[in-house]
Amino acid sequence: MLILSIDSSASAASAALMEDSKLIGEFFTNTDFTHSRTLAPMIENLLTVCGKETGDIDLISVSNGPGSFTGVRIGVSVAKGIAFADDLPCMAVSTLESMAYNLTLTDCIVCAVMDARRNQVYNAMFRIRFGEVERLCEDRAIAISELKEEIREQYLGERVILVGDGSTVTMREVMDLPKSVEMAPSNLLFQRASSVALATLSKLNAGEKPKSGAELLPSYLRLSQAERERQEKESVKNIVGAINESPENKQ
Repeated sequence: MLILSIDSSASAASAALMEDSKLIGEFFTNTDFTHSRTLAPMIENLLTVCGKETGDIDLISVSNGPGSFTGVRIGVSVAKGIAFADDLPCMAVSTLESMAYNLTLTDCIVCAVMDARRNQVYNAMFRIRFGEVERLCEDRAIAISELKEEIREQYLGERVILVGDGSTVTMREVMDLPKSVEMAPSNLLFQRASSVALATLSKLNAGEKPKSGAELLPSYLRLSQAERERQEKESVKNIVGAINESPENKQ
């Protein structure tokens, strides 16, 4: 089976090809270029250097969030476009879950964190033991201060490794905890398409069924900033309208 895996959920973007559980190629960039410019050429070049064509692909997997709203949309849209062209099955992988597969050689607690602004992170916790990944909680948006208390109460004394682009801001908050909390090394810190592929294999082995391109959807966990601002404006407008319609103001 040839799996094309894609990740563009944050500043980094990558694409990987895995054939029969063997990684045969991966392209990774972490630049200021927009993913709409880099992702499609990256996939095309990856296929070329690996001697493959889109017709050779058996399955497409993509990190579908949480993460950057624009980045997640681009990754999912590219996956859908390739899938529609050749009627290929697809599999969505949590961005946070995929990052846990960066650290499968180390027995530890993986604290996957992506910067969600407003002193929050997108987070999920995983236990790695003998190379197996066990999910300990669902994906969520959580205040960094709350995450710190959870680590203190539930994982104190265990080796906790932070992974993801929210690691630096989280580390500043938890650095007064015991030294068992650490950041992943730079080469393992960010999400990678090869880890999306590993998570995909795990899901397939567990019996999870792929979906069609039409069923592939992003998972944002919370509204975008634009949507939040729109709702706030509507809320203020409704309050003002209710005040203007009150009997006291009509007299």
